[in-house]
Amino acid sequence: MTKRSSTPADAVLVAIDMSKHRQEVLIERPEGGRRRRMTVMATKADYDRLADDLSAIGRPIVVGFEATGNYHRTLAHRLLSAGFELRLISSVALARTREALHNGWDKNDSKDAQVILHMLRIGATQRYVDPLAAGINDLQEMSKTHEAISKAKTQTWHRILTHYLPLYFPEIERFAGNSRSDWFLALLEHFPTPGSIIAVGREGFTSEAWTLVGRKVSKARLINDIYETACTSIALPVDEDSVAITMFRMVIAQARSLIQQRNEIEQTAHAMLGENRDYQLLRMIPGIGPINALTILAEAGDLRRFNHHRQFLKFCGLDLATCQSGTFRGRTKLSKYGNARLRRTFWMATQVAIRQRDNSFRDKLGRYVAGHPNDPDRRRKAMTALTAKMARVAHAVIKTGTEYRPFLERADTRWKDPSLWSREGATATL
Repeated sequence: MTKRSSTPADAVLVAIDMSKHRQEVLIERPEGGRRRRMTVMATKADYDRLADDLSAIGRPIVVGFEATGNYHRTLAHRLLSAGFELRLISSVALARTREALHNGWDKNDSKDAQVILHMLRIGATQRYVDPLAAGINDLQEMSKTHEAISKAKTQTWHRILTHYLPLYFPEIERFAGNSRSDWFLALLEHFPTPGSIIAVGREGFTSEAWTLVGRKVSKARLINDIYETACTSIALPVDEDSVAITMFRMVIAQARSLIQQRNEIEQTAHAMLGENRDYQLLRMIPGIGPINALTILAEAGDLRRFNHHRQFLKFCGLDLATCQSGTFRGRTKLSKYGNARLRRTFWMATQVAIRQRDNSFRDKLGRYVAGHPNDPDRRRKAMTALTAKMARVAHAVIKTGTEYRPFLERADTRWKDPSLWSREGATATL
């Protein structure tokens, strides 16, 4: 991810070691001389003073810093608004360079500022993209909030399935469906125990549950099955108005609220991006739905800034890396030095794509694992290759502005597995 970027010869280099409450600043002029040190507190007055001092120099300014949580965002935006050029320093590259320069593992703020200045001088930096300036801040907040709500919803759902249902209504779990089944939670909230169902009778339960269940195939049969299940339940004999059931209902209400919040975010994302051409192009790719498309645009920004798909793969951490020294050569594997959320998004999109019909991802997986259906290692490698392909396709459709064209690769297409080469094919090639 780190590469050498040309630094103007007459530029003043500014290295900033970011933290939550204070920033250590080191300024070096191109003609040399004594470096200037500053300590900037996380206040508007200090940020304005730093921007004014740098502007007063009257020469090109290049600012380098290491991303530190979200604490760097406010100062970086203030300096970017002042017209300065910003460079991002990789945390991994910074740590390795610090150890190499100082021959030790110790770390402090002043030393980090010196190392950042050195990396600015040699051009070992990354391009910094400010989400607010790039217009993707809202997308990032929606994507991250959706992820946080989804995780909380999953935890609550599992708590219901593994704790509350085994105690108070074990048999009803077979009607649960998936975690998007709000009707199931609505029914549980109204009838949390078998006793609450039996108390109203078959006709009463059918009448009250009819609107809760919603539109279902064989709806009457489903409601009758639930009633019969309640009549033969082994649940603990707990009163409906007990504190335990009150807690149960409280957790159910929390799960329903999280489902509603997640649905609202998905609707907002689709309404905001519905007319976005990049969003439309991504949605045409098998496996990429509204949230996956939102995450890709939020985390990668404008994919056109990557001149080649290999740059985008490296940004995602989907590039291959091999440890080699002398006669030793290790296994080639993913570097995983890029954006983890993008990598996970493409992996999940691939999982969906291979379950759909008539697309090149499913076809390619079949050719990868042909003859080895029970080899999990081969399938894992195939899924990794398909994940990288998903990222390449996403980059291609946006960069070229062309719609995804479903393409079923021929079954006799040869790929780089030597075991699939026939003797006749090799002879014909020679």
